[in-house]
Amino acid sequence: MPEFVLTVARFGFLVLLWIFVFTVVGVIRRDLFAGAKSSRLVAAPRGVGASAGHAQPAKVKRGRAAHQLVVTAGQLAGTRITLGEAPITIGRAEDSTLVITDDYASARHARLLPRGGQWIIEDLGSTNGTYLDRAKVTGPTPVPLGVPIRIGRTSIELRP
Repeated sequence: MPEFVLTVARFGFLVLLWIFVFTVVGVIRRDLFAGAKSSRLVAAPRGVGASAGHAQPAKVKRGRAAHQLVVTAGQLAGTRITLGEAPITIGRAEDSTLVITDDYASARHARLLPRGGQWIIEDLGSTNGTYLDRAKVTGPTPVPLGVPIRIGRTSIELRP
């Protein structure tokens, strides 16, 4: 009887090991190919930061538009990017506008889009999420000036 219990336990651990392996492979695959389902963007010059805000649309102050993206925390702190009309992609992928070397950032983590005189943040299906101030971004969300966008250990803000 003890030999039978030991054999069942061995097979049980083997099954759990394979479940773990397939889960890890799935997470890595999802992280590497997250941008494949979304439309490809032409990368802008490197050295761009991100901005943040609240999950609910904030009031946009008239006459004050964002002209810079500033990295306020993380390895790229102090980086300033002049904003134009092109979308800004953020992630670990080399073709991202702002390349973040952070273990908590996905290859294609988030994107900032200019729309109607304001900037919109979108999470691109990242593993660890994108946060505007302290709220998780679940859909296209307007980004107010000076509100931090957090991706892993990196924080970025839109500035006038």
